Amino acid sequence: MIGGTSGIGEGIARAFHAEGAKVTVTGASEAEAATFRTSNPGIAARILDVCDPAAIAAHFATLTRLDHLIYCAGIIRRGAELDPDVFAQVLDVNLTGAMRAATAARPLLGASRGSILNMASMLAFQGGGLVPGYSASKGGIAQLTKSLAIAFALDGIRVNAIAPGWIATPLTQALRDDPARNDPIMARTPLKRWGTPEDIAGGAIYLASPIACFVTGSILVVDGGYLIT
Repeated sequence: MIGGTSGIGEGIARAFHAEGAKVTVTGASEAEAATFRTSNPGIAARILDVCDPAAIAAHFATLTRLDHLIYCAGIIRRGAELDPDVFAQVLDVNLTGAMRAATAARPLLGASRGSILNMASMLAFQGGGLVPGYSASKGGIAQLTKSLAIAFALDGIRVNAIAPGWIATPLTQALRDDPARNDPIMARTPLKRWGTPEDIAGGAIYLASPIACFVTGSILVVDGGYLIT
């Protein structure tokens, strides 16, 4: 798993580990990786710069088998993304990093006839005035997923994505604590609650499992109904 030391990625890593999978996550710093290891014994954590093609190549060169690649690495810079340089940085991590990882992992996944799961967002379908880079990157993830599903099908690799809605993670704590932001979100969400990383993990396990063996190029929305209202 690229990314995954906290939030949604950590929830997915725990779920796969509970199912008996051998899981390795990556983080941007040793501090992230160390904190993850402390909370998740039995799951390996490494450092990886997703903007460094050589580092990505070296990471996958250490693996002898790979069944599933899950790309959860991502950053958001609310407000600052209106600066073109920050915009480009967000796209480099969230979108181009996913392409780098998928390309590097392709030989291993082809050998195992495995799958790729990318992390999109409900902002793949709607705009975000303070986060143009994040929104563009997640829209790009949706189209990258569909395009790689076509290209990698030649190797027997399935490629799908999940688009989470409002999920309770450290990144959304400030929104949940602010009634002016939280209340409208809950009013629009038919299921009337914030999602959890475990909600996303259920979709991830489904898309990686043999049950979904004829599913590729799909974007699974897991948002409690937010987008349909």
